Amino acid sequence: MKRIVLCVVGAALGAASAASLSAQVEPLPLWAWARSTQPQPGDKAAPQAAPNRNLRPNENPQEQTRPRTVQGSAASYSLVDVRDGHNVIDWFPGDHPAMPPIIKNGPASLGETARGCGSCHLPNGKGRPENAPVAGQPAAYFVQQLRDFAAGRRLSSDPRKPNTPTMAMLAKAMSEEEMRQAAEYFAAVKWTPWITVKEAELIPEMELEDGNMYITHGKEPTEKLAGRIVETPEDAFQANGVRNPRSGWIAYVPVGSVARGKRLVEAGEVMADGRPVRKTIACVTCHGADMNGAGEFPAIGSRSPSYMMRQLYDFKTGRRNGTFAAIMQPVVANLTNDEMRDIVAYLASIKPAAPAPQTASAR
Repeated sequence: MKRIVLCVVGAALGAASAASLSAQVEPLPLWAWARSTQPQPGDKAAPQAAPNRNLRPNENPQEQTRPRTVQGSAASYSLVDVRDGHNVIDWFPGDHPAMPPIIKNGPASLGETARGCGSCHLPNGKGRPENAPVAGQPAAYFVQQLRDFAAGRRLSSDPRKPNTPTMAMLAKAMSEEEMRQAAEYFAAVKWTPWITVKEAELIPEMELEDGNMYITHGKEPTEKLAGRIVETPEDAFQANGVRNPRSGWIAYVPVGSVARGKRLVEAGEVMADGRPVRKTIACVTCHGADMNGAGEFPAIGSRSPSYMMRQLYDFKTGRRNGTFAAIMQPVVANLTNDEMRDIVAYLASIKPAAPAPQTASAR
């Protein structure tokens, strides 16, 4: 409660100090959504199709049905198994508690059309750039986000993003008990960093899976980073093909962004003409010096920079307008896209002390 009061007071003071500095909302930072074009009026995404075990007609049937393995796992699964979001595979069951039905199979009310939480966020809760890293998040925060999705208070600034309406559909279908089980399951999973942040001006040539992620296509650094953050799997087949939850990621960030982000995160400042200028409320105020969060405030250290940038931008546009949005809106009010990018570059780079698994009950 004390932290909530401090954050509310900080937000109020920040709102007052930022009132004359409020930055206009800039165009969608395409890299955070892995997009090549801006959204257009009338764009709208439907929820993702229900999971199935159908063979893909454009792929070799034998390749889709033969057993696959990954290093360090005793399990074997076919690509059909991997793609079956209603029966979530588990390469490393020893890395997390036993999956309850909501994680493995999805909301019971949706029957065979349900998608298990672990199909997108992975059984270890680390997620991928296109969705949320939920491992180790406070259970109370997790449940509130599900309620915000169900109530239409968590939308995307890119209306083409299909997993946003999917989350709303799933949240509406979940019972209170399923919400509690999912929250307490992911809260009990220890978060461990798996993103390597590299500052660069040139990066290997990338292939853009539009609306999904960047895939490394070349080997030599020949493509200009050009002010983006590009998050890409270390091994595309391990991450995408067989969804190996131990296969890590690389985040290429602009040169100097980590140091600039550190100043913003710790002091809420940027340097201008050699002097510090206050731009925002320091992240440590609510998320803690270790960035591990607590209670209603999420952990943000060493998480996906693409995901975190989308959240900051959604707060700024008002598309994320759920519980505690009023605290975050003054934080981003006078930040530019580049400053928010620097913040998430730094946050992704830090290796906070591992918190004890969250045990507080969901509310």
